[in-house]
Amino acid sequence: MNKTIRRASVFSLLLVFALLIRATWVQYYEAQALADDTDNRRNAIQTYSQPLGNIIVAGKAVTGSARTTGDLKYKRTYTNGELYAAVTGYASQAYAPTQLEGIYADLLNGTDNRLKTVMDTVTDKRADPGNVITTIDPAVQKAAYDALGDKKGAAVAIDPTTGRILAVVSTPSYDPSSLTDANTAGTAWKKLNADSDKPLVNRALRQPLAPGSTFKLVVAAAALEDGLYASVDDRTDSPDPYALPGTRTDLKNENTSAPCENATIRVALQYSCNNVFAHMAVQLGQDKLKAMAEKFGFNDGTLDVPVRAYASVYPSDMDESSTALTGIGQFDVTATPLQMAMVSAAIANGGELVSPHMVSQITDSGGDVLKDYDDEASTTRIVSASTAEQLQSAMQTVVEKGTGTNALIDGVTVGGKTGTAQNGENNSKAPYAWFTSYGKADGKEVAVAVVVEQSDAARSEVSGNGLAAPVAKAMMEAALKK
Repeated sequence: MNKTIRRASVFSLLLVFALLIRATWVQYYEAQALADDTDNRRNAIQTYSQPLGNIIVAGKAVTGSARTTGDLKYKRTYTNGELYAAVTGYASQAYAPTQLEGIYADLLNGTDNRLKTVMDTVTDKRADPGNVITTIDPAVQKAAYDALGDKKGAAVAIDPTTGRILAVVSTPSYDPSSLTDANTAGTAWKKLNADSDKPLVNRALRQPLAPGSTFKLVVAAAALEDGLYASVDDRTDSPDPYALPGTRTDLKNENTSAPCENATIRVALQYSCNNVFAHMAVQLGQDKLKAMAEKFGFNDGTLDVPVRAYASVYPSDMDESSTALTGIGQFDVTATPLQMAMVSAAIANGGELVSPHMVSQITDSGGDVLKDYDDEASTTRIVSASTAEQLQSAMQTVVEKGTGTNALIDGVTVGGKTGTAQNGENNSKAPYAWFTSYGKADGKEVAVAVVVEQSDAARSEVSGNGLAAPVAKAMMEAALKK
C-alpha cells in the first residue's frame, strides 16, 4: 500500500475513534448535565407539552393550564393570581419557577419518580402530573389581602394546634400570569424588577425586619423561664428612664405618662415600656436571650414551610447597651412575619410550637396521597405551660386595655402585642408597624403576625395598633368565622 494512503487511512481511523469516544462520553457521562442545562430548549418543550398539575386551596385549583399556538403547547394560568402569589409563586416558560411552583416543579410537570407506574417505567412514558394540596384558608387569605390594601407589608396566620399556615400575604403583590408566556414575560419581568416596591419579594417569609416591641414577648418568656421574675404580676427592677449601660443615653418610653417605673411584666406589655425590657435584657444577658429566641426559631436558616424562610436573627457578641436595645426588638434583631406568628402560636398553644407548614398533602393525578405533611408535623416545647398561660393573660391585657385595642373582637379571646420599630439611620425613615396576636373561640384558634412596612399614614400616626392590628383583627375574624 502506498505510504501516503496508509498514513491517511490511519489518521482517518484515529478520527473515527476520537468521534466514537467523544460521542460515548457525551451520551453516557454528560447526558444528564446537558439535559439539566437551563439553556436546553428541550426541557421547556417537555415541561409544557401537557397541562401541569395544580395547586389546590380549600378543594379548588388556583392554577390551571391553557393551550398555546407555539412549540410550548401549554402555559400556566392563575385564578386570583395576585391574591395567592405569595403562596404559589409562578411557573414561567422563560424563568425558573418560584415558591410552591418551584418546590414541587417535578411533581407538577410529571417527572417526579413517585408518579411513575410500572408501565411508565418500562415504556419511559412521562407520568400524569400530581397536585399540591395547601393548608391555606381562602377566607383568611382574602381578609389579610383586603385589609393590607395598598399598604406595603405582609401577614401570616397559623393554626397553633396543627401548625397549618392559613394565610401568607405580601403586598404589593403581582399577577403570576404576566410571567407565564415566554413571548410576553420579558416585558413584565423588567417592569416588576424595576418597581421600587419590589412586588416579587415575599415579605411574609423572606424579608426579616426589626420586630420592635413584638420581641418583648420573647424577652418576657426568657425572664419567666429563667426565674428572674416568678410572675407577670411581680414588680420589676426598672428605673424610668433607663440609662443604657456604658453610655450617657437615657432610653425613654413613647408614652411618657405610662406607669413604667418598676412596672410588672403585665403592665410593661400593656404600655409597651421600653425601660422594663431593655433593663430585663441586660439582667438576663445576651446568651440567655439568644437561647430563648432560638427556641422560638430565630437564627434558623433551615426553616422550610416548605418554601425556605429567611432566618430571623438574634445577634451575638454585643456590649450591654446593644443587648439592652435588643430587648425592645432593635439593634440587629430582625424577624419575618412568619417568625412572629410562630411566637404567638407557641404561646397560644400552651408553650408548644407545632412545625408550621402550608402544604397539607401532595398527591398523584388520581388523588392518592404521596406524602402527608399534616401527619409529619412535629411539636417542640418552647416554654412551660405556666409561662405560656401567664403570657396569654398579659397579652389579653394588651388588647383589652393597652396598646392593642384595635384587635378586640366580640365573643373572642384575643391576646396581642404591638410594635413600632425604628427604620433607617437615626430613625430617618417611616417606622415599621407590627402586631402579633392569637384568637380563640368555640374550640378554634389562630395566631397572626402583621407588619406594615409603609403606608400613606402620617409618620405620627404609624403604630402597630393603628395600622397592623386592624389587619390582624380581620384575619382572626375570618379564621374564627366571627
